[in-house]
Amino acid sequence: MQHDTDRPRLIVSALRGGAGKTTVAIGIIAALKNLGKRVAPFKKGPDYIDAGWLSMAAGVPARNLDPFFIPSPTILHSFFSHTAGFDIAVIEGNRGLHDGIDINGSTSTAEIAKLLKAPVLLCVDCTKTTRTMAALVAGCAMFDESIKIGGVVLNRIAGSRHEAIVRKSIEYYCDIPVVGAIPRLAKKNFPERHMGLVPTHEHRWARDAISEAADIAARHIDLDAVLAMARSAPAFGNIDTAETDLSGQSATGETPLTIAVARDAAFQFYYPENIEALEAAGAKVVFTSPLYDPKLPPGTDALYLGGGFPETHAALLAKNESYRNQVKRLAKEGMPIYAECGGLIYLGRELVLDGTSFPMCGVFRVSFGISGKPVGHGYTVSTVDRENPYFPTGSTIRGHEFRYSTVMDRQEENFDLVFSTTRGKGFADGRDGLCKKNVLAAYTHIHALGTPGWANAMVKNASIFHETKNKNR
Repeated sequence: MQHDTDRPRLIVSALRGGAGKTTVAIGIIAALKNLGKRVAPFKKGPDYIDAGWLSMAAGVPARNLDPFFIPSPTILHSFFSHTAGFDIAVIEGNRGLHDGIDINGSTSTAEIAKLLKAPVLLCVDCTKTTRTMAALVAGCAMFDESIKIGGVVLNRIAGSRHEAIVRKSIEYYCDIPVVGAIPRLAKKNFPERHMGLVPTHEHRWARDAISEAADIAARHIDLDAVLAMARSAPAFGNIDTAETDLSGQSATGETPLTIAVARDAAFQFYYPENIEALEAAGAKVVFTSPLYDPKLPPGTDALYLGGGFPETHAALLAKNESYRNQVKRLAKEGMPIYAECGGLIYLGRELVLDGTSFPMCGVFRVSFGISGKPVGHGYTVSTVDRENPYFPTGSTIRGHEFRYSTVMDRQEENFDLVFSTTRGKGFADGRDGLCKKNVLAAYTHIHALGTPGWANAMVKNASIFHETKNKNR
């Protein structure tokens, strides 16, 4: 597909993680929205929580742009598709600007900046430093001169004298404008205490935190300079992008297949594209809550259980026995179920927390616990080497994992493991993907734009189950 249009855009990045770029990005988005600007939010990397905050700040879904599991032409198509009609696109990076999984920085925020030809707004933590910050910014700018650092935001400034010397040093030695200076704020007033810690679904004060971030941005960042920086991004001209084919037709004719998606405080990690891919493939998506609904929605033909925090809601999940029993019964009857991370735990036998056992669905005879530190964290690469209902053998799946859960006990005769994991922790013993009948559950999260066959497989299996149900009536 060809595009020939301007897209005002910028990337909010930093020298490292924890420098405050999430709060800066959210504050800029919310402040510009308050000024009547339509802001298209994006998050570089596989992050769900930051994307949720960006979505809430902008009032539209934030899209993830990740060069590890999404091909570059598809990233470009996604970017163009979701910026049409917007005044500005704000992309929040992850970690430091040039950080990636290899020496070439192939998965870094810098690569997204080059792909999108986007200027970078660099957020720097100025704690206990002055002129040295100019050296760091200069080094970052010279490291890859194909990337334009359009401006700098100083964060955690101690006072006016501190700001003056850092600002003058950067502008003199780097010839890069400082467009904002945020003072060191008391923790009780600084919304960053929420960012990245608690998902917006669980945060009672989310709106207040975003409003506070918007106020900080409006008071301490030159928003006109930010807009000018975004508008300085060069026109793309005629470029080719690849549109991932996620379309399909319902095998049941005019009656759409119903795929239930678990979405509540316990299960909330979904890329918008995954839901859209199911709809494009012919499914009617309905949302359901394993926490509060007594049973699945009527006519459910398949179930998608995403990631989340079942451990913080274990008692409620265990208490909802009617829902758990129905999931287990339908799994035995062959209903397609696809689960990721938290969804995998829910399909297990039990979740053990501080010595207390909370029964889960029991589809897989696996007991899970929770560790005090991450057990698996980062990108994953798996090869499908055994038969399953969703992925052809021999195919490669790229995704990511972020889990604190541990496998305490398992009975392997209860299921098969269909993925050989070459990168990442997986479930156990270098493998992932628990499969039993039409149920597949894995620790790895996938993105539909990087795994386009997944949605069609979900709908195909739902169609078969739908027809089987009707024949048996």
